[in-house]
Amino acid sequence: MKKLIIGTRGSDLALWQANHIMKELAAIGLESEIKIIKTQGDKILNLRLDKLEGKGFFTKELEDELMAGTIDIAVHSLKDLPTVNPPGLTIAAIPKREEATEYLLILKDCVDVSKKLSLKKGAMVGTSSNRRKSQLLGLRPDLEIEDLRGNVPTRIAKLRNEDYDAILLAKAGVKRLGLDLSDLHVEELQTTELISAPAQGALGIQIRESDTELFAALQPLNDARTAEEVGVERKVLNLFEGGCHMPLGCYCKKEGADFEVWTAKANDAEDFPKRLFLRAGSSEGLAERIVAAYNADKKRPAKVFISREIGEHSYFRRALAESGIEIEGRSLIRTFPIVNILDPFYLKNIDWIFFSSRNGVEYFFKLNPQLPKKTRFGVVGHGSEDALRQFGHFADFVGESGDVTEVAADFAALVPGQTVLFPRAADSLQTVQKALGADTRIVDLPIYETVTEENIDGSSADVLIFTSPSNVDAYFAGNLLEPGQQVIAIGSSTGRKFEEMGVTYTRPYSPDEIGLAEAVFALEVR
Repeated sequence: MKKLIIGTRGSDLALWQANHIMKELAAIGLESEIKIIKTQGDKILNLRLDKLEGKGFFTKELEDELMAGTIDIAVHSLKDLPTVNPPGLTIAAIPKREEATEYLLILKDCVDVSKKLSLKKGAMVGTSSNRRKSQLLGLRPDLEIEDLRGNVPTRIAKLRNEDYDAILLAKAGVKRLGLDLSDLHVEELQTTELISAPAQGALGIQIRESDTELFAALQPLNDARTAEEVGVERKVLNLFEGGCHMPLGCYCKKEGADFEVWTAKANDAEDFPKRLFLRAGSSEGLAERIVAAYNADKKRPAKVFISREIGEHSYFRRALAESGIEIEGRSLIRTFPIVNILDPFYLKNIDWIFFSSRNGVEYFFKLNPQLPKKTRFGVVGHGSEDALRQFGHFADFVGESGDVTEVAADFAALVPGQTVLFPRAADSLQTVQKALGADTRIVDLPIYETVTEENIDGSSADVLIFTSPSNVDAYFAGNLLEPGQQVIAIGSSTGRKFEEMGVTYTRPYSPDEIGLAEAVFALEVR
């Protein structure tokens, strides 16, 4: 086969991508060279991306040269590529993608670890992405968002120049360029927290449809799993008829035999995003299901009951208000401290402290513990992580699943041979403790107890959300489910209560306010 010409943009990241593909081609015996092509997006730097005409402003010129035959391969960031190929062109291969997470880079004097995302109140964040802006303001409505253009090193230079307090970038680009960020605070935002752009972190190798020999030769570079995952994401984008300026995040990953998909969509950059999580056994028809869930005609719950007090400005309350859903929030249990002074013995030689609830975090730090500097923290989920932040500490381990058994197994694999302190409720199930190996030393510290309320009134809400097994016991001591009511259970232990009762329930992916909002949005009133 002749020497191939690879067309690419001229930014540092685009050149890294093109050189990476050139090495991959050489590994399968194909010789190539690089041709740099300027695109509309490279030439116009004084306008926001959503103000540029058309959809392929980072790709059109490459596609024109491909069709003209002046290049043989175009290497694209797949998230920049329109979902429909021009006639005569095709995506021949999608290599295994880099992580799709986001990096929030923060000037160190603008860090406040007690707040969500570690940003000080009212911080100025640079991004020209409507998707990022919408989701950021959903998480932190106090932030000021300003436009940010330029290639990755230019954006970071603007941050270092203190034009912004923080900026958001795709981790993939930063990682590929191997940039030194040691002078900045780096907060990695997982795809379950800030949902990435469709196909973020993936590359697309585009060729002419007529080059069938080249198509066949490129197949060793194609990663079937990545192609199927990003295929779902790009199909969602296509069905919503959106370009890369649409405030749409969609991330799909294959977990075992299932596909798990997170979607966030807003009407514009200022709009609160509606989030959805779906799990399916096949990618077939999955994008259509996701888009249908956003149908304005879908009958949603009018009222949701939750066994927890919900703050006026909480994410969950704002998310439900966006869909016109009323909240009835009341706790069915009371908690009381059972330790008032902390014996220093409990903190001696500990390596980790693990919290299985917000209450555990709050009651523990009310004891003013003098912690060893080496102490690391584990939490069962993002709710406990947020509580830990309020006391000025980061979690070194965060359970990403609502299944405490899975969280326990992940944590157990991290701490063999170490000492772990467990501040807990007196009646807790101790699932994590039971999962630890025999060589892990457990320091048990019951610090509070729960008491259930009596004579609890039932709720006529369309959806009932229960936050713990004790709340389930308290509610159903004197109430039954009404016809048509649906149940959401936070955590696997709460879910098991309903299994014992023979009640069908939904469990959110993550046991926090974002996960709850996703679960409620997915429901349809029967």
